[in-house]
Amino acid sequence: MAGSTLGTIWKVTTWGESHGKGVGVVVDGCPAGLPLSEADIQAYLNRRKPGQSKFTTKRQESDEVEILSGVFEGKTTGAPISMAVWNKDQRSKDYGNIMDVYRPGHADYTFDTKYGFRDYRGGGRSSGRETTARVAAGAVAAVFLKQLGIHVTAYTKAVGPYEIDPERFNIEERDENRLYMPDLKTAHMAEKYLEEMMEKTDSVGGVVECIIDGVPAGIGDPVFEKYDAALAKAIMSMGAVKGFEIGNGFLASRSTGSINNDRFIKGKDGRIEKATNHAGGILGGMSDGSQVVFRAAFKPTPSIALPQKTVTRQGEETEIEIKGRHDPIIVPRAVVVVEAMAALTTADLLLVNMSSRMDRIQSFYGQNQ
Repeated sequence: MAGSTLGTIWKVTTWGESHGKGVGVVVDGCPAGLPLSEADIQAYLNRRKPGQSKFTTKRQESDEVEILSGVFEGKTTGAPISMAVWNKDQRSKDYGNIMDVYRPGHADYTFDTKYGFRDYRGGGRSSGRETTARVAAGAVAAVFLKQLGIHVTAYTKAVGPYEIDPERFNIEERDENRLYMPDLKTAHMAEKYLEEMMEKTDSVGGVVECIIDGVPAGIGDPVFEKYDAALAKAIMSMGAVKGFEIGNGFLASRSTGSINNDRFIKGKDGRIEKATNHAGGILGGMSDGSQVVFRAAFKPTPSIALPQKTVTRQGEETEIEIKGRHDPIIVPRAVVVVEAMAALTTADLLLVNMSSRMDRIQSFYGQNQ
Protein backbone atom coordinates (compact mmCIF):
# COMPACT_ATOMS: atom_id res chain seq x y z
CA MET A 1 0.00 0.00 0.00
CA ALA A 2 1.56 3.26 -1.15
CA GLY A 3 0.84 6.68 0.28
CA SER A 4 1.89 6.21 3.91
CA THR A 5 5.00 8.42 3.68
CA LEU A 6 5.15 12.23 3.81
CA GLY A 7 8.10 14.62 3.38
CA THR A 8 11.24 15.25 1.34
CA ILE A 9 14.06 15.39 3.91
CA TRP A 10 12.04 15.09 7.11
CA LYS A 11 10.15 11.91 6.17
CA VAL A 12 7.46 10.22 8.21
CA THR A 13 5.92 6.81 7.53
CA THR A 14 2.93 5.73 9.62
CA TRP A 15 1.83 2.15 10.14
CA GLY A 16 -0.85 0.12 11.91
CA GLU A 17 -4.62 -0.29 12.07
CA SER A 18 -7.37 0.73 14.45
CA HIS A 19 -7.95 -2.82 15.67
CA GLY A 20 -4.51 -4.27 15.05
CA LYS A 21 -1.79 -4.67 17.67
CA GLY A 22 -0.95 -0.99 17.53
CA VAL A 23 -0.09 2.06 15.48
CA GLY A 24 3.23 3.77 15.00
CA VAL A 25 5.53 5.89 12.92
CA VAL A 26 9.09 6.08 11.64
CA VAL A 27 10.60 9.58 11.48
CA ASP A 28 13.63 9.79 9.21
CA GLY A 29 15.68 12.92 8.58
CA CYS A 30 15.56 14.46 12.05
CA PRO A 31 19.00 15.96 12.80
CA ALA A 32 21.18 14.39 15.46
CA GLY A 33 21.53 16.14 18.80
CA LEU A 34 17.90 17.19 19.33
CA PRO A 35 16.92 16.76 23.01
CA LEU A 36 13.96 14.37 22.96
CA SER A 37 12.15 12.13 25.43
CA GLU A 38 8.99 10.05 25.50
CA ALA A 39 7.49 12.71 27.79
CA ASP A 40 7.82 15.31 25.01
CA ILE A 41 5.75 13.09 22.72
CA GLN A 42 3.31 11.94 25.39
CA ALA A 43 2.27 15.53 26.09
CA TYR A 44 0.93 15.75 22.54
CA LEU A 45 -0.64 12.30 22.52
CA ASN A 46 -2.54 13.06 25.73
CA ARG A 47 -4.37 15.85 23.90
CA ARG A 48 -5.53 13.41 21.18
CA LYS A 49 -6.31 10.26 23.14
CA PRO A 50 -9.92 9.04 23.47
CA GLY A 51 -12.10 9.04 26.58
CA GLN A 52 -11.34 12.62 27.65
CA SER A 53 -14.96 13.78 27.89
CA LYS A 54 -18.52 12.93 26.86
CA PHE A 55 -17.72 14.55 23.51
CA THR A 56 -15.16 11.89 22.61
CA THR A 57 -15.32 8.14 22.02
CA LYS A 58 -15.53 6.01 25.17
CA ARG A 59 -12.71 3.79 23.89
CA GLN A 60 -10.20 3.67 26.74
CA GLU A 61 -6.68 3.92 25.38
CA SER A 62 -3.77 5.28 27.42
CA ASP A 63 -1.90 5.92 24.15
CA GLU A 64 1.46 5.54 25.87
CA VAL A 65 4.27 6.01 23.38
CA GLU A 66 7.36 3.83 23.24
CA ILE A 67 10.48 5.05 21.43
CA LEU A 68 12.07 2.03 19.81
CA SER A 69 15.06 3.62 18.08
CA GLY A 70 16.81 6.84 17.12
CA VAL A 71 17.27 8.32 20.62
CA PHE A 72 20.23 7.71 22.92
CA GLU A 73 20.91 9.37 26.27
CA GLY A 74 18.11 11.87 25.74
CA LYS A 75 19.13 13.06 22.27
CA THR A 76 18.38 12.04 18.70
CA THR A 77 21.15 10.11 16.96
CA GLY A 78 20.32 11.02 13.36
CA ALA A 79 19.04 7.48 12.77
CA PRO A 80 15.35 6.81 12.06
CA ILE A 81 13.18 7.43 15.12
CA SER A 82 10.69 4.59 15.44
CA MET A 83 7.75 4.97 17.82
CA ALA A 84 4.87 2.66 18.73
CA VAL A 85 1.57 3.04 20.57
CA TRP A 86 -0.02 -0.32 21.39
CA ASN A 87 -3.79 -0.81 21.18
CA LYS A 88 -5.35 -2.09 24.39
CA ASP A 89 -9.11 -1.54 24.15
CA GLN A 90 -10.26 -2.87 20.78
CA ARG A 91 -13.80 -4.20 20.49
CA SER A 92 -13.83 -5.68 17.01
CA LYS A 93 -17.12 -7.47 17.71
CA ASP A 94 -18.84 -4.07 17.65
CA TYR A 95 -18.27 -4.01 13.90
CA GLY A 96 -19.52 -7.51 13.05
CA ASN A 97 -22.83 -6.20 11.71
CA ILE A 98 -21.11 -4.08 9.06
CA MET A 99 -18.80 -6.76 7.67
CA ASP A 100 -20.61 -6.79 4.33
CA VAL A 101 -22.29 -3.38 4.49
CA TYR A 102 -20.95 -0.05 3.23
CA ARG A 103 -21.27 2.67 5.88
CA PRO A 104 -22.42 6.07 4.54
CA GLY A 105 -19.69 8.71 4.79
CA HIS A 106 -16.90 6.15 5.28
CA ALA A 107 -14.16 4.77 3.04
CA ASP A 108 -15.66 1.25 3.01
CA TYR A 109 -16.75 1.26 -0.63
CA THR A 110 -13.70 3.06 -2.05
CA PHE A 111 -11.23 0.95 -0.04
CA ASP A 112 -12.98 -2.26 -1.11
CA THR A 113 -13.02 -1.16 -4.75
CA LYS A 114 -9.31 -0.29 -4.76
CA TYR A 115 -7.88 -3.26 -2.84
CA GLY A 116 -10.53 -5.94 -3.21
CA PHE A 117 -10.99 -6.22 0.55
CA ARG A 118 -11.35 -4.00 3.60
CA ASP A 119 -10.64 -4.17 7.30
CA TYR A 120 -14.14 -3.56 8.66
CA ARG A 121 -12.91 -3.41 12.29
CA GLY A 122 -13.12 0.32 12.80
CA GLY A 123 -11.89 1.18 9.33
CA GLY A 124 -8.34 -0.20 9.41
CA ARG A 125 -5.92 2.25 7.80
CA SER A 126 -8.80 4.64 7.11
CA SER A 127 -9.59 4.93 10.81
CA GLY A 128 -9.01 8.15 12.72
CA ARG A 129 -6.79 6.13 15.05
CA GLU A 130 -4.06 6.39 12.40
CA THR A 131 -3.67 10.03 13.45
CA THR A 132 -2.08 8.82 16.70
CA ALA A 133 1.08 8.11 14.70
CA ARG A 134 0.91 11.54 13.04
CA VAL A 135 0.74 13.24 16.43
CA ALA A 136 3.76 11.31 17.71
CA ALA A 137 5.77 12.38 14.65
CA GLY A 138 4.47 15.93 14.86
CA ALA A 139 5.56 16.17 18.49
CA VAL A 140 9.15 15.50 17.41
CA ALA A 141 8.84 18.17 14.72
CA ALA A 142 7.41 20.62 17.28
CA VAL A 143 10.41 20.08 19.57
CA PHE A 144 12.69 20.72 16.60
CA LEU A 145 10.83 23.92 15.63
CA LYS A 146 10.96 25.29 19.19
CA GLN A 147 14.75 25.11 19.01
CA LEU A 148 14.43 27.60 16.13
CA GLY A 149 11.92 29.86 17.86
CA ILE A 150 8.96 28.58 15.82
CA HIS A 151 5.69 27.68 17.56
CA VAL A 152 2.56 26.01 16.18
CA THR A 153 -0.78 26.67 17.91
CA ALA A 154 -4.16 25.34 16.81
CA TYR A 155 -7.61 25.64 18.37
CA THR A 156 -11.28 25.05 17.63
CA LYS A 157 -12.62 28.06 15.76
CA ALA A 158 -16.14 26.77 15.19
CA VAL A 159 -18.44 23.94 16.23
CA GLY A 160 -21.43 23.67 13.94
CA PRO A 161 -22.94 27.18 13.72
CA TYR A 162 -21.07 28.48 16.79
CA GLU A 163 -17.86 30.41 16.03
CA ILE A 164 -15.50 32.08 18.50
CA ASP A 165 -15.69 35.87 18.92
CA PRO A 166 -12.32 37.57 18.15
CA GLU A 167 -13.10 40.09 20.91
CA ARG A 168 -13.15 37.28 23.49
CA PHE A 169 -10.16 35.36 22.10
CA ASN A 170 -7.98 33.97 24.91
CA ILE A 171 -5.59 31.19 23.96
CA GLU A 172 -5.12 30.25 27.62
CA GLU A 173 -8.81 29.34 27.72
CA ARG A 174 -8.29 26.73 25.00
CA ASP A 175 -7.10 24.02 27.37
CA GLU A 176 -9.69 24.86 30.02
CA ASN A 177 -12.74 23.55 28.14
CA ARG A 178 -13.59 20.25 26.48
CA LEU A 179 -13.85 21.67 22.98
CA TYR A 180 -10.43 23.41 22.89
CA MET A 181 -12.08 26.75 22.08
CA PRO A 182 -10.24 29.97 23.09
CA ASP A 183 -13.58 31.62 23.91
CA LEU A 184 -15.38 30.37 27.04
CA LYS A 185 -18.80 31.84 26.21
CA THR A 186 -18.90 30.30 22.74
CA ALA A 187 -17.59 27.01 24.14
CA HIS A 188 -20.56 26.82 26.53
CA MET A 189 -23.05 27.48 23.70
CA ALA A 190 -21.33 24.93 21.49
CA GLU A 191 -21.40 22.31 24.26
CA LYS A 192 -25.15 22.79 24.70
CA TYR A 193 -25.65 22.41 20.95
CA LEU A 194 -23.56 19.23 20.94
CA GLU A 195 -25.59 17.75 23.78
CA GLU A 196 -28.77 18.38 21.79
CA MET A 197 -27.31 16.62 18.75
CA MET A 198 -26.13 13.70 20.88
CA GLU A 199 -29.65 13.24 22.23
CA LYS A 200 -30.75 12.91 18.61
CA THR A 201 -27.88 10.41 18.04
CA ASP A 202 -26.47 12.75 15.41
CA SER A 203 -23.01 14.30 14.91
CA VAL A 204 -21.51 17.73 14.25
CA GLY A 205 -18.69 19.25 12.18
CA GLY A 206 -16.50 22.29 12.79
CA VAL A 207 -13.41 24.32 11.96
CA VAL A 208 -9.87 24.27 13.37
CA GLU A 209 -7.66 27.34 12.95
CA CYS A 210 -3.87 27.13 13.19
CA ILE A 211 -1.23 29.82 13.71
CA ILE A 212 2.49 29.30 13.10
CA ASP A 213 4.69 31.97 14.72
CA GLY A 214 8.35 32.63 14.02
CA VAL A 215 8.66 31.24 10.50
CA PRO A 216 11.41 33.22 8.69
CA ALA A 217 10.71 34.69 5.27
CA GLY A 218 11.57 32.58 2.22
CA ILE A 219 10.41 29.12 3.33
CA GLY A 220 8.75 27.21 0.51
CA ASP A 221 9.06 27.34 -3.28
CA PRO A 222 7.36 29.36 -6.04
CA VAL A 223 5.85 26.56 -8.16
CA PHE A 224 4.78 23.03 -7.16
CA GLU A 225 6.36 22.94 -3.70
CA LYS A 226 4.66 26.04 -2.32
CA TYR A 227 4.46 26.28 1.47
CA ASP A 228 0.69 26.73 1.36
CA ALA A 229 0.33 23.86 -1.12
CA ALA A 230 2.36 21.60 1.17
CA LEU A 231 0.23 22.61 4.15
CA ALA A 232 -2.93 21.97 2.14
CA LYS A 233 -1.74 18.50 1.18
CA ALA A 234 -0.79 17.65 4.77
CA ILE A 235 -4.04 18.91 6.25
CA MET A 236 -6.26 17.48 3.52
CA SER A 237 -4.61 14.09 4.09
CA MET A 238 -6.53 13.94 7.39
CA GLY A 239 -9.56 11.74 6.79
CA ALA A 240 -12.32 14.08 7.99
CA VAL A 241 -11.06 17.34 6.44
CA LYS A 242 -13.22 18.64 3.59
CA GLY A 243 -11.87 22.18 3.22
CA PHE A 244 -8.66 24.20 3.60
CA GLU A 245 -8.05 27.94 3.40
CA ILE A 246 -5.15 30.23 4.24
CA GLY A 247 -5.25 33.87 5.29
CA ASN A 248 -8.53 35.43 4.22
CA GLY A 249 -9.23 32.30 2.20
CA PHE A 250 -12.54 32.33 0.38
CA LEU A 251 -13.32 35.81 1.74
CA ALA A 252 -10.56 37.12 -0.55
CA SER A 253 -12.77 36.31 -3.53
CA ARG A 254 -15.23 38.97 -2.35
CA SER A 255 -12.55 41.59 -1.76
CA THR A 256 -10.65 43.98 -4.04
CA GLY A 257 -6.93 44.26 -4.73
CA SER A 258 -6.70 47.62 -2.96
CA ILE A 259 -8.07 46.04 0.21
CA ASN A 260 -6.69 42.49 0.00
CA ASN A 261 -3.08 43.49 -0.79
CA ASP A 262 -0.84 43.59 2.30
CA ARG A 263 1.13 46.84 2.36
CA PHE A 264 4.84 46.51 3.19
CA ILE A 265 6.25 48.73 5.91
CA LYS A 266 9.50 49.23 7.79
CA GLY A 267 9.21 47.57 11.18
CA LYS A 268 10.38 48.87 14.54
CA ASP A 269 13.59 46.86 14.31
CA GLY A 270 14.25 48.07 10.76
CA ARG A 271 13.17 44.86 9.07
CA ILE A 272 10.51 44.71 6.36
CA GLU A 273 7.05 43.83 7.65
CA LYS A 274 3.44 43.91 6.47
CA ALA A 275 0.80 46.27 7.79
CA THR A 276 -1.87 43.55 7.46
CA ASN A 277 -1.87 39.80 6.91
CA HIS A 278 -4.67 39.00 4.49
CA ALA A 279 -2.32 36.57 2.73
CA GLY A 280 -1.93 34.45 5.86
CA GLY A 281 1.85 34.70 5.96
CA ILE A 282 2.59 33.24 2.52
CA LEU A 283 3.18 35.09 -0.76
CA GLY A 284 3.99 33.30 -4.02
CA GLY A 285 4.26 30.01 -2.16
CA MET A 286 6.93 31.31 0.25
CA SER A 287 6.66 32.55 3.83
CA ASP A 288 6.80 36.33 4.18
CA GLY A 289 7.92 36.50 7.82
CA SER A 290 4.49 37.17 9.35
CA GLN A 291 2.19 34.71 11.10
CA VAL A 292 1.13 31.76 8.99
CA VAL A 293 -2.63 31.40 9.50
CA PHE A 294 -4.83 28.67 8.02
CA ARG A 295 -8.08 26.84 8.71
CA ALA A 296 -9.37 23.31 8.19
CA ALA A 297 -13.05 22.38 7.87
CA PHE A 298 -14.06 19.02 9.37
CA LYS A 299 -17.14 17.11 8.38
CA PRO A 300 -19.50 15.64 11.00
CA THR A 301 -18.49 12.22 12.32
CA PRO A 302 -19.92 9.73 9.78
CA SER A 303 -20.51 7.02 12.41
CA ILE A 304 -23.95 7.79 13.85
CA ALA A 305 -26.59 5.60 15.51
CA LEU A 306 -29.45 6.95 13.40
CA PRO A 307 -30.83 4.46 10.85
CA GLN A 308 -29.27 5.08 7.43
CA LYS A 309 -30.03 3.53 4.06
CA THR A 310 -27.13 1.89 2.24
CA VAL A 311 -26.19 -1.24 0.27
CA THR A 312 -24.24 -4.43 0.88
CA ARG A 313 -21.13 -5.54 -1.01
CA GLN A 314 -23.49 -7.43 -3.30
CA GLY A 315 -25.44 -4.25 -4.07
CA GLU A 316 -28.52 -5.19 -2.05
CA GLU A 317 -30.34 -2.27 -0.42
CA THR A 318 -30.42 -2.35 3.36
CA GLU A 319 -30.52 -0.17 6.46
CA ILE A 320 -27.77 0.24 9.03
CA GLU A 321 -27.47 1.52 12.59
CA ILE A 322 -23.79 1.94 13.46
CA LYS A 323 -22.85 0.57 16.86
CA GLY A 324 -19.60 1.02 18.76
CA ARG A 325 -17.89 3.95 20.47
CA HIS A 326 -17.60 7.05 18.31
CA ASP A 327 -16.93 10.76 18.74
CA PRO A 328 -20.05 12.92 18.24
CA ILE A 329 -17.60 15.51 16.91
CA ILE A 330 -14.09 15.02 15.55
CA VAL A 331 -12.84 18.59 15.94
CA PRO A 332 -11.59 18.76 19.58
CA ARG A 333 -9.27 15.76 19.22
CA ALA A 334 -8.24 16.92 15.74
CA VAL A 335 -6.77 20.20 17.04
CA VAL A 336 -3.47 18.59 18.01
CA VAL A 337 -3.43 16.58 14.77
CA VAL A 338 -3.59 19.82 12.79
CA GLU A 339 -0.68 21.14 14.87
CA ALA A 340 1.26 17.96 14.16
CA MET A 341 0.76 18.12 10.39
CA ALA A 342 1.67 21.82 10.31
CA ALA A 343 4.83 21.14 12.35
CA LEU A 344 5.89 18.25 10.10
CA THR A 345 5.38 20.30 6.95
CA THR A 346 7.25 23.31 8.31
CA ALA A 347 10.16 21.25 9.63
CA ASP A 348 10.60 19.54 6.26
CA LEU A 349 10.52 22.79 4.28
CA LEU A 350 13.02 24.42 6.65
CA LEU A 351 15.50 21.63 5.94
CA VAL A 352 14.84 21.78 2.20
CA ASN A 353 15.37 25.55 2.27
CA MET A 354 18.94 25.16 3.57
CA SER A 355 20.13 24.26 0.06
CA SER A 356 18.43 27.15 -1.77
CA ARG A 357 21.37 29.60 -1.90
CA MET A 358 25.03 29.10 -2.77
CA ASP A 359 26.28 31.76 -0.36
CA ARG A 360 24.61 30.00 2.57
CA ILE A 361 26.01 26.63 1.53
CA GLN A 362 29.50 28.16 1.31
CA SER A 363 29.04 29.82 4.68
CA PHE A 364 27.96 26.55 6.28
CA TYR A 365 30.98 24.69 4.94
CA GLY A 366 33.36 27.54 5.74
CA GLN A 367 34.08 28.46 2.11
CA ASN A 368 32.54 31.94 2.05
CA GLN A 369 35.14 34.59 1.16
